[in-house]
Amino acid sequence: MEIILKKDVENLGLEFDTVNVKPGYARNFLIPQGIALLATPKNKAALEATLEARKEEEAKLISAANAVVEQLKKTSITIPAKVGAGDKLFGSINNGDLSAALEKAGVSVEKKYIKIPGNTIKRTGKFTALIRLHRNVEYNYEFDIVSDAPVEAAAPKKEEAKTEEA
Repeated sequence: MEIILKKDVENLGLEFDTVNVKPGYARNFLIPQGIALLATPKNKAALEATLEARKEEEAKLISAANAVVEQLKKTSITIPAKVGAGDKLFGSINNGDLSAALEKAGVSVEKKYIKIPGNTIKRTGKFTALIRLHRNVEYNYEFDIVSDAPVEAAAPKKEEAKTEEA
């Protein structure tokens, strides 16, 4: 079912986007909550008129989004995480963790604008997240997840302590 969003919806789209969703989600949640409208020809025409009237404001939003993308291009993020055997993380890294890491680096991006494939990352390595700041401005941001302290290195130290006591 095709709908027009009236508000930003995480993992779905931004305000004024036309998206396809399952009919039950649209009928039972989005439309009654006032978050979306049915994408009828009349509503699509009204959307075009609204976007035309907001053209100047949209230009400002696009330039602000492009400025954030330029900051992202200059920023390199490495997220340390607890790692077990085989580069597998204890827990996972999600869009909130990436948003917090970017905030520490001086780039403010809300987590609702970050889309990680599969929603979570459970291994170390190099990954890419789609950062969508505006319906016309998207950026594939690359970042690394590394081990903060290997678990295997901690285990032999305990054994050495035991052998010294004996």
